[in-house]
Amino acid sequence: MTDAYYELVDDADPAGERFRASDHVISTWGAEMQNAAPVSALLVRSLERCAPRADARLSRVVVDLLGPVPVAGPLWLRAEVKRAGTKIELVAAKMLAPGPDGTPRPVAEARAWRFQEHDTSGLVFTPTTPLVPRTATYPRPVNPDLGQTYIDTLDWHWVNDVLNSVPAECWVRSKVDLVKGEAASPLQRLFCVADIANGMGSRMDLTTWTFLNTDLTVHIHRVPDGDWFGIRAETSYGADGVGTSVGTLFDESGPIAAIQQAQLVRRRPGR
Repeated sequence: MTDAYYELVDDADPAGERFRASDHVISTWGAEMQNAAPVSALLVRSLERCAPRADARLSRVVVDLLGPVPVAGPLWLRAEVKRAGTKIELVAAKMLAPGPDGTPRPVAEARAWRFQEHDTSGLVFTPTTPLVPRTATYPRPVNPDLGQTYIDTLDWHWVNDVLNSVPAECWVRSKVDLVKGEAASPLQRLFCVADIANGMGSRMDLTTWTFLNTDLTVHIHRVPDGDWFGIRAETSYGADGVGTSVGTLFDESGPIAAIQQAQLVRRRPGR
Protein backbone atom coordinates (compact mmCIF):
# COMPACT_ATOMS: atom_id res chain seq x y z
CA MET A 1 0.00 0.00 0.00
CA THR A 2 1.31 3.44 -0.90
CA ASP A 3 1.68 6.02 1.89
CA ALA A 4 -0.67 8.36 0.04
CA TYR A 5 -4.38 8.62 -0.59
CA TYR A 6 -3.91 8.72 -4.36
CA GLU A 7 -1.41 8.01 -7.11
CA LEU A 8 -1.32 10.05 -10.33
CA VAL A 9 -1.47 7.52 -13.16
CA ASP A 10 -1.78 9.71 -16.27
CA ASP A 11 -1.66 13.51 -16.38
CA ALA A 12 -2.53 13.59 -20.10
CA ASP A 13 -5.70 11.48 -20.19
CA PRO A 14 -8.31 13.23 -22.38
CA ALA A 15 -10.92 12.77 -19.62
CA GLY A 16 -8.71 14.59 -17.10
CA GLU A 17 -5.81 13.76 -14.80
CA ARG A 18 -6.26 10.07 -13.99
CA PHE A 19 -5.69 8.84 -10.44
CA ARG A 20 -5.83 5.57 -8.55
CA ALA A 21 -6.97 5.53 -4.90
CA SER A 22 -5.31 3.51 -2.15
CA ASP A 23 -7.08 1.73 0.72
CA HIS A 24 -6.30 4.77 2.88
CA VAL A 25 -9.41 6.49 1.48
CA ILE A 26 -11.90 3.84 2.67
CA SER A 27 -14.92 5.28 4.49
CA THR A 28 -16.10 4.01 7.86
CA TRP A 29 -19.57 3.70 6.26
CA GLY A 30 -18.51 1.09 3.69
CA ALA A 31 -15.40 -0.57 2.25
CA GLU A 32 -16.39 0.26 -1.34
CA MET A 33 -16.76 4.02 -0.88
CA GLN A 34 -14.30 6.81 -0.14
CA ASN A 35 -14.28 9.16 2.81
CA ALA A 36 -15.11 12.72 1.77
CA ALA A 37 -11.89 14.22 3.18
CA PRO A 38 -9.41 12.83 0.62
CA VAL A 39 -11.96 13.47 -2.14
CA SER A 40 -12.29 17.14 -1.19
CA ALA A 41 -8.51 17.54 -0.85
CA LEU A 42 -7.93 16.16 -4.34
CA LEU A 43 -10.57 18.53 -5.72
CA VAL A 44 -8.79 21.43 -3.99
CA ARG A 45 -5.56 20.31 -5.66
CA SER A 46 -7.30 20.64 -9.04
CA LEU A 47 -8.73 24.04 -8.13
CA GLU A 48 -5.32 25.36 -7.10
CA ARG A 49 -3.66 24.07 -10.30
CA CYS A 50 -6.31 25.56 -12.59
CA ALA A 51 -4.74 28.60 -14.33
CA PRO A 52 -2.71 29.26 -11.15
CA ARG A 53 -1.79 32.80 -10.12
CA ALA A 54 0.97 33.84 -7.74
CA ASP A 55 -1.04 36.89 -6.67
CA ALA A 56 -4.31 35.12 -5.74
CA ARG A 57 -5.59 32.34 -3.49
CA LEU A 58 -8.78 30.42 -2.75
CA SER A 59 -11.06 32.17 -0.27
CA ARG A 60 -14.11 29.89 -0.23
CA VAL A 61 -14.47 26.27 -1.32
CA VAL A 62 -17.75 24.36 -1.68
CA VAL A 63 -17.57 20.60 -2.27
CA ASP A 64 -20.69 18.68 -3.32
CA LEU A 65 -20.74 14.89 -3.16
CA LEU A 66 -22.94 13.64 -5.99
CA GLY A 67 -22.97 10.03 -4.75
CA PRO A 68 -20.64 7.39 -3.32
CA VAL A 69 -17.11 7.80 -4.68
CA PRO A 70 -15.77 4.31 -5.44
CA VAL A 71 -12.47 3.13 -3.99
CA ALA A 72 -11.71 0.78 -6.89
CA GLY A 73 -11.17 1.85 -10.48
CA PRO A 74 -9.85 5.02 -12.11
CA LEU A 75 -10.72 8.57 -11.08
CA TRP A 76 -10.44 11.61 -13.32
CA LEU A 77 -10.00 15.22 -12.20
CA ARG A 78 -10.49 18.27 -14.37
CA ALA A 79 -10.96 21.96 -13.64
CA GLU A 80 -11.82 25.20 -15.39
CA VAL A 81 -12.13 28.92 -14.75
CA LYS A 82 -15.86 29.65 -14.70
CA ARG A 83 -15.58 33.40 -14.25
CA ALA A 84 -12.25 35.08 -14.98
CA GLY A 85 -11.29 38.38 -13.37
CA THR A 86 -8.40 40.44 -12.08
CA LYS A 87 -9.55 40.70 -8.46
CA ILE A 88 -12.11 37.88 -8.26
CA GLU A 89 -12.31 34.58 -10.12
CA LEU A 90 -14.60 31.55 -9.90
CA VAL A 91 -12.97 28.17 -10.54
CA ALA A 92 -14.60 24.75 -10.63
CA ALA A 93 -13.38 21.15 -10.53
CA LYS A 94 -15.00 17.77 -11.10
CA MET A 95 -14.10 14.25 -10.04
CA LEU A 96 -15.31 11.51 -12.36
CA ALA A 97 -15.50 7.73 -12.02
CA PRO A 98 -16.74 5.01 -14.40
CA GLY A 99 -20.52 4.75 -14.63
CA PRO A 100 -22.46 1.53 -15.27
CA ASP A 101 -21.44 1.60 -18.94
CA GLY A 102 -17.81 2.43 -18.13
CA THR A 103 -18.10 6.05 -19.27
CA PRO A 104 -16.68 8.63 -16.83
CA ARG A 105 -19.40 10.49 -14.94
CA PRO A 106 -19.17 13.12 -12.15
CA VAL A 107 -19.19 11.79 -8.58
CA ALA A 108 -18.04 14.97 -6.81
CA GLU A 109 -17.50 18.59 -7.72
CA ALA A 110 -16.11 21.77 -6.17
CA ARG A 111 -16.42 25.49 -6.80
CA ALA A 112 -14.18 28.13 -5.30
CA TRP A 113 -13.81 31.89 -5.29
CA ARG A 114 -10.24 32.97 -5.86
CA PHE A 115 -9.36 36.47 -4.63
CA GLN A 116 -6.43 38.64 -5.62
CA GLU A 117 -4.22 39.21 -2.56
CA HIS A 118 -3.84 42.68 -1.03
CA ASP A 119 -2.00 43.97 2.06
CA THR A 120 -4.48 44.04 4.96
CA SER A 121 -1.93 43.29 7.69
CA GLY A 122 -3.11 46.36 9.59
CA LEU A 123 -6.61 44.88 9.94
CA VAL A 124 -5.79 41.37 11.23
CA PHE A 125 -8.42 40.33 13.78
CA THR A 126 -10.61 37.39 14.76
CA PRO A 127 -13.01 37.23 17.74
CA THR A 128 -12.85 33.44 17.95
CA THR A 129 -11.79 31.96 21.29
CA PRO A 130 -8.45 30.11 20.92
CA LEU A 131 -8.45 26.32 20.91
CA VAL A 132 -6.71 24.44 23.73
CA PRO A 133 -3.04 23.92 22.70
CA ARG A 134 -2.27 20.58 21.09
CA THR A 135 0.25 19.82 23.85
CA ALA A 136 -2.66 19.68 26.32
CA THR A 137 -4.59 17.00 24.38
CA TYR A 138 -4.59 13.21 24.40
CA PRO A 139 -4.37 10.67 21.53
CA ARG A 140 -7.61 9.30 20.12
CA PRO A 141 -8.38 5.77 21.35
CA VAL A 142 -7.90 3.11 18.69
CA ASN A 143 -11.03 1.21 17.65
CA PRO A 144 -9.92 -2.09 16.02
CA ASP A 145 -13.55 -2.94 15.20
CA LEU A 146 -13.55 -0.36 12.38
CA GLY A 147 -10.94 -2.21 10.31
CA GLN A 148 -8.71 -0.38 7.82
CA THR A 149 -10.28 3.00 7.04
CA TYR A 150 -9.36 6.61 6.41
CA ILE A 151 -9.51 7.18 10.19
CA ASP A 152 -6.34 5.10 10.56
CA THR A 153 -4.41 7.63 8.45
CA LEU A 154 -4.91 10.35 11.06
CA ASP A 155 -2.87 11.36 14.05
CA TRP A 156 -5.86 12.51 16.06
CA HIS A 157 -5.69 14.16 19.49
CA TRP A 158 -8.85 14.92 21.44
CA VAL A 159 -9.38 18.03 23.51
CA ASN A 160 -12.64 16.55 24.81
CA ASP A 161 -15.06 13.76 23.89
CA VAL A 162 -15.56 14.65 20.22
CA LEU A 163 -18.72 12.56 19.93
CA ASN A 164 -20.59 13.95 22.92
CA SER A 165 -19.06 17.29 23.95
CA VAL A 166 -20.64 20.55 22.75
CA PRO A 167 -18.73 22.09 21.19
CA ALA A 168 -16.45 19.16 20.34
CA GLU A 169 -12.76 19.96 19.91
CA CYS A 170 -9.71 18.13 18.62
CA TRP A 171 -6.36 18.46 16.86
CA VAL A 172 -5.58 16.30 13.85
CA ARG A 173 -3.09 15.77 11.03
CA SER A 174 -2.84 13.27 8.20
CA LYS A 175 0.01 10.77 8.42
CA VAL A 176 0.07 10.09 4.66
CA ASP A 177 0.48 12.22 1.54
CA LEU A 178 -2.40 13.36 -0.63
CA VAL A 179 -0.75 12.30 -3.91
CA LYS A 180 2.20 9.92 -4.04
CA GLY A 181 5.48 11.76 -4.56
CA GLU A 182 3.97 15.23 -4.12
CA ALA A 183 4.24 17.78 -1.33
CA ALA A 184 0.71 18.94 -0.54
CA SER A 185 -0.07 22.64 -0.33
CA PRO A 186 -1.31 24.15 2.96
CA LEU A 187 -4.94 24.12 1.76
CA GLN A 188 -4.65 20.57 0.46
CA ARG A 189 -3.38 19.47 3.89
CA LEU A 190 -6.29 21.29 5.54
CA PHE A 191 -8.87 19.57 3.35
CA CYS A 192 -7.31 16.18 4.04
CA VAL A 193 -8.84 16.47 7.53
CA ALA A 194 -11.56 19.16 7.47
CA ASP A 195 -14.43 16.77 6.78
CA ILE A 196 -14.11 15.09 10.19
CA ALA A 197 -15.96 18.11 11.61
CA ASN A 198 -19.05 16.35 10.27
CA GLY A 199 -20.82 14.78 13.22
CA MET A 200 -18.53 16.14 15.95
CA GLY A 201 -20.63 16.82 19.03
CA SER A 202 -23.45 14.71 17.59
CA ARG A 203 -24.33 12.95 20.87
CA MET A 204 -25.78 10.28 18.59
CA ASP A 205 -26.26 6.58 19.33
CA LEU A 206 -24.70 5.10 16.18
CA THR A 207 -26.37 1.75 16.76
CA THR A 208 -29.73 3.48 16.24
CA TRP A 209 -28.95 6.32 13.81
CA THR A 210 -26.85 6.98 10.73
CA PHE A 211 -25.85 10.28 9.14
CA LEU A 212 -23.96 11.40 6.08
CA ASN A 213 -22.97 14.76 4.70
CA THR A 214 -23.61 15.79 1.12
CA ASP A 215 -21.36 18.83 1.10
CA LEU A 216 -18.48 20.71 2.66
CA THR A 217 -18.21 24.51 2.70
CA VAL A 218 -15.08 26.22 4.00
CA HIS A 219 -14.44 30.00 4.12
CA ILE A 220 -10.70 30.58 4.61
CA HIS A 221 -9.68 33.96 6.04
CA ARG A 222 -6.02 32.95 6.54
CA VAL A 223 -3.82 30.43 4.74
CA PRO A 224 -2.85 27.75 7.30
CA ASP A 225 0.66 26.96 8.42
CA GLY A 226 2.01 23.57 9.48
CA ASP A 227 0.59 20.04 9.45
CA TRP A 228 -1.62 20.16 12.57
CA PHE A 229 -5.17 21.46 12.38
CA GLY A 230 -7.62 22.13 15.16
CA ILE A 231 -11.37 21.68 14.81
CA ARG A 232 -14.13 23.08 16.99
CA ALA A 233 -17.56 21.95 15.83
CA GLU A 234 -21.11 21.30 16.92
CA THR A 235 -24.03 19.53 15.26
CA SER A 236 -27.72 20.48 15.27
CA TYR A 237 -30.66 18.32 14.21
CA GLY A 238 -34.18 19.17 13.12
CA ALA A 239 -37.18 16.89 13.54
CA ASP A 240 -37.38 15.89 9.87
CA GLY A 241 -34.12 14.07 9.15
CA VAL A 242 -31.93 17.08 8.40
CA GLY A 243 -28.94 18.29 10.40
CA THR A 244 -26.02 20.70 10.11
CA SER A 245 -22.48 20.74 11.45
CA VAL A 246 -20.83 24.13 11.91
CA GLY A 247 -17.46 25.04 13.29
CA THR A 248 -14.07 26.72 13.15
CA LEU A 249 -10.77 25.40 11.81
CA PHE A 250 -7.44 26.34 13.38
CA ASP A 251 -3.71 25.98 12.90
CA GLU A 252 -1.33 26.28 15.82
CA SER A 253 -1.27 30.07 15.46
CA GLY A 254 -5.03 30.51 15.71
CA PRO A 255 -8.29 30.42 13.70
CA ILE A 256 -8.03 30.06 9.92
CA ALA A 257 -11.49 29.21 8.56
CA ALA A 258 -15.19 28.61 9.12
CA ILE A 259 -16.78 25.31 8.11
CA GLN A 260 -20.35 24.14 7.55
CA GLN A 261 -21.88 20.86 6.36
CA ALA A 262 -25.39 19.53 5.75
CA GLN A 263 -26.43 16.11 7.02
CA LEU A 264 -28.97 13.51 6.03
CA VAL A 265 -30.02 11.68 9.22
CA ARG A 266 -31.82 8.33 9.23
CA ARG A 267 -32.91 5.75 11.79
CA ARG A 268 -31.35 2.35 11.17
CA PRO A 269 -33.83 -0.28 9.90
CA GLY A 270 -35.52 -2.08 12.77
CA ARG A 271 -34.57 0.56 15.33
